Amino acid sequence: MTQPTVFTHRLRVRWSEVDMQRIVFNAHYLAYFDIAITEYWRALALPYDDTMRQLGGEFYLKKATLEYHASALADDLLDIALQHTRTGTSSMVMTGAVKRGDATLVSGELIYVFADPATQKSKPIPDALREVHAGYAAGEALFTLQVGGWSELGTAAGSVRTEVFVHEQGIPKELEWDAADNTAIHAVVSNRIGQALATGRLLRHAPGVGRIGRMAVKKALRGTRVGRAVLEALVAASAARGDHEVLLHAQTSAEGFYLRCGFVVRGEVYEEAGIPHIEMFKVLKEA
Repeated sequence: MTQPTVFTHRLRVRWSEVDMQRIVFNAHYLAYFDIAITEYWRALALPYDDTMRQLGGEFYLKKATLEYHASALADDLLDIALQHTRTGTSSMVMTGAVKRGDATLVSGELIYVFADPATQKSKPIPDALREVHAGYAAGEALFTLQVGGWSELGTAAGSVRTEVFVHEQGIPKELEWDAADNTAIHAVVSNRIGQALATGRLLRHAPGVGRIGRMAVKKALRGTRVGRAVLEALVAASAARGDHEVLLHAQTSAEGFYLRCGFVVRGEVYEEAGIPHIEMFKVLKEA
């Protein structure tokens, strides 16, 4: 029988979590498990709030059992390990451990019940969610990437861009949409229940030069692989059509992300739609 996949989230003990002896107060271990559960959903490429809204339910903690073996101390690096060990009709069982190196400090079991948020009465866990858990356990990909035109991907790409640029960043709608969408190459990452998570587009900036823009990732999935997957797909599309360079105008808050992806800064910071930007580029081949 295949062993459940172990998900691990690392955190450091903060001063506010310890007592006068620098020992973690016992109640904080449950908070550590809760933090790890949140990161577990992120690892499944599922933005929790949107997912529960789409599935028409919510997970409620029914029972938590912790067993204490040793104490964590201030500044310890801890690994919070979780295994999804069983799914019932309406319940989900997670077993876990708080580890410092190879030592298990706390072990536990958490039982969640899927329920109607209005009545808090249990209801069956949707098959779509069961399939996501099974896919994770099997080591399968948890998101898909599509590259294509606006007619094919516009609805999905538009939903992410509206959420990020219009609702979150307050960019006026009339500045977000333009005719270039109709001729651009678009990339969209979606999870296994069909939610669009990230998008971007590729234009022809000049002969032999591509321009990537409208890069957007849903807030809950930032810092995961989905944004990089979109960027790499657009860079590959630019290279495939023979471009020798690809550039983009990055929000300065995302400059570090693009640097890690091999882009280089060019020029000075400027403002666009009220947000600081910087031009960055990547050489694809010698011109």
